[in-house]
Amino acid sequence: MDKKIKNIGKITGKTLLFGGVYSNLQALEKLKQISEKLNIAPENCICTGDIVGYCAQPEETVQLLKLWGAHSIAGNVEVQLTEGAEDCGCDFREGSRCDGFSQMWYPYAQSKLSKSSLDYIEKLPDHIQFSYSGNMITVVHGSYDNISEFIFKSTPWERKEAVFNTTKSDVIVAGHCGLPFNDIKNKKQWINPGVIGMPANDGEPHVWYAILDEKDGKMIVTHHTMEYNYKLTNQLMQNGLLPQEYARTIVTGIWDNTEILPAIESGMQGFGIRI
Repeated sequence: MDKKIKNIGKITGKTLLFGGVYSNLQALEKLKQISEKLNIAPENCICTGDIVGYCAQPEETVQLLKLWGAHSIAGNVEVQLTEGAEDCGCDFREGSRCDGFSQMWYPYAQSKLSKSSLDYIEKLPDHIQFSYSGNMITVVHGSYDNISEFIFKSTPWERKEAVFNTTKSDVIVAGHCGLPFNDIKNKKQWINPGVIGMPANDGEPHVWYAILDEKDGKMIVTHHTMEYNYKLTNQLMQNGLLPQEYARTIVTGIWDNTEILPAIESGMQGFGIRI
């Protein structure tokens, strides 16, 4: 199948990057407020996918993103929902705890989405490309050729370099792995802004996003934490239909398990994140 690639041209000024909303309406509401306070226009707000996920309000979350007018690509969850698939396509190991949890939250999300929301996510592109401060930037979910690939800071540079070469990009903005990081080598830059729907396994309930800006004609990226009404998110997840382990993570900032993480990232659980 041919990829849907949306080129949004040249962007200037502050640009908001975020991902993994995961049906967390309270986090999305807060991020939208932040963008408005910073005077960042919706067309300068870009999501790396997985709008739908572990939390309790998938329909409301999709509709708010649609109303906001921010850009988004499709994450693996959106692809699976559009195709009517029976699982989330997250590439969790079969029989793992994450795989078991997905058998709760994914059918729940399927049952809540309206035709309007499904029509919206079906139209999302696979990738977004744009230029910023002289850089060609491509937005991917996992990687360019594998939407569900987990790429972390510790992932060998050779794997990242292949994505730069395929997309002919200077900068890759990616999601999926759930952890924010910034990796620079050979004048190429891989940015993961983190996700806003779940904490980053750093022992805090806050979540992460990033902002692109220009200074002296050069692009700079800053990573930010965001406080939001996580107690309400946790309360709404106490509906008997969603994994309580994920509801607990919303409050504690600690993942239930680290089975998707490489050894380096796994060892950093609860120690905070430095970028």
